Amino acid sequence: MTFEHTPQTATGEQNPSLARRKLHAHADLQIDRSWFDELQQRLSKNGPWDDWTLYQLTMEAEEAKRVESFEELQCLKTLPSVVPMPHQISTASKVLHEMGGRAILADEVGLGKTIEAGLVLKEYMVRGLVKRALILVPASLVLQWVRELNQKFGISAVAQKKEHTWGYDVVVASIDTAKRDPHRDRVLGTDYDIIIIDEAHKLKNKKTTNYQFATQLRKKYCLLLTATPIQNDLDELYNLITLLKPGQLGGQSEFAANFVVDKRLPKNEDQLQEALSTVMIRNRRGDGGIHFTKRFVKNIPITLSPEEKELYDAVTGFVKERYDESGGDLTSMLSLVTLQREVCSSRDAVFLTLVNLFKKTAEDSPLRAKIWGLVDKIKNIKANTKAEKAMELVKEMNEKVIIFTEYRATQEHLLQFFRNHDMVAVPYRGGMNRGKKDWMMDLFRGRAQVLIATEAGGEGINLQFCHHMINFDLPWNPMRVEQRIGRVHRLGQTEDVRIYNLCTLGTIEEHIVNLLHEKINLFELVIGELDHILERFEGGVTLEQKLAKALLESGSDQDLKRQLQSLGNSLSQIRNEVKSTEAGRNPYSPVPDLLIRTDRLGESVEVNP
Repeated sequence: MTFEHTPQTATGEQNPSLARRKLHAHADLQIDRSWFDELQQRLSKNGPWDDWTLYQLTMEAEEAKRVESFEELQCLKTLPSVVPMPHQISTASKVLHEMGGRAILADEVGLGKTIEAGLVLKEYMVRGLVKRALILVPASLVLQWVRELNQKFGISAVAQKKEHTWGYDVVVASIDTAKRDPHRDRVLGTDYDIIIIDEAHKLKNKKTTNYQFATQLRKKYCLLLTATPIQNDLDELYNLITLLKPGQLGGQSEFAANFVVDKRLPKNEDQLQEALSTVMIRNRRGDGGIHFTKRFVKNIPITLSPEEKELYDAVTGFVKERYDESGGDLTSMLSLVTLQREVCSSRDAVFLTLVNLFKKTAEDSPLRAKIWGLVDKIKNIKANTKAEKAMELVKEMNEKVIIFTEYRATQEHLLQFFRNHDMVAVPYRGGMNRGKKDWMMDLFRGRAQVLIATEAGGEGINLQFCHHMINFDLPWNPMRVEQRIGRVHRLGQTEDVRIYNLCTLGTIEEHIVNLLHEKINLFELVIGELDHILERFEGGVTLEQKLAKALLESGSDQDLKRQLQSLGNSLSQIRNEVKSTEAGRNPYSPVPDLLIRTDRLGESVEVNP
């Protein structure tokens, strides 16, 4: 209670009007008795106890906070929209409790390395051991990582855009951005609790600026993610482990003396295995408990219209003439060989290349007339047989489908073609900024039935919600075909995946399909095995170059067929040798597995002719 002095007049008497006002004010005061009324209501309902529902909620909250075992992952109780698989939980636990938060996550492609890294990050945050985190990924994957961390793990990650973004607790950025000024000093001057680097095999060469930048990052914990810790030689593996834990394998010369026979051939495998097991985890598709849906592959033969076939033959003749004129210099011809690949895709792709070639040719050159003659043949083509077949397939599916093409001009043509046939299709390509890529993906998830992607646009995107894929044209590099397929056929795909290869008869494309399908048996391989087969086959000359040489030097279709048959037999023989070598290796040794990866667990592959 507060006592107030009552105002007095100059003669010392109280002011009667003020006193009356004070009295009335005190009379108007109301005592708040709502708490008493609420208490009476509760007593009449539940006696002296609180509401039963509130009691249950309190008990659940206390139960959720209870830690029964230090080894248990606490973050599993807090994940909003992901149920990790057993091998992912096991990996996260091992990183935390056995590796001290520094590890190379080297799972085979599609087994969920991102989920494993997210689990480790979330667990450290829940335990209060991590606040500041930096995730360095290829530029095309920045938004995907941000989305995964936010939606699946409830981690407030942000994509690096402006200078001030570096001040956030969890930042996702490309390493190319982070190493540039003005960002470099800011990043190198920050003490991070954890750093995660995706596609870490790109750091394999310690002479590169990326590797040197990564060694200067200040961090307590570190995760390196890569499906291929070895691509060319064992030194790459040494460099990655040295980046993670300097001195783990000794010095470079000590490592070579102890563990290396040849650049890809290890020795003292048991000792090397023991050393690797403390810093590297590799889950394989053959380890059990990992389920993949089936993969159905169908080649769709297409007969070109007379006008399209005439253009193909004319382009082939034009390219061979230039090759003969160059004296058989294959290096100078590779740009022209692009014409040969484009003519199997669309007239639009060929047209743009011819126009650019025309502009670069001297005005008095007789070559200009020949180029313009090819352009005239393009004008005679009124239909796109391939596009019509693709439309027919899409209508038959009546489900979402991704169409891959190598060429931007073909992509634009297909977008217009589908639009003219009242079908919603959206593009996805490398030249788009992050925001537009995200928008296109959202449209594809929503109302668009078709996503038309170029090669660059297909890197890093996950499309498990789609299980139909059309290869509108086929790259001459088999690795890129497998990478396309990996966009849809990966862990998390719940449907059988159906892949359609459009194949124009009587063209080089028909032979490419035969090589990929019959000789390499691409659709039963994983990326690691395919990479090893191609390295042994190529010997410094790529398969693409060998295909171009066969095409340019063949005197007839029969001659071309014989040369490509010879290439195919060599590939088939090497594939069998790889299989045979793998069968004789110790299945428990991680080193051969890093060099030759052949299993694809739980996967029933069916190839339909």
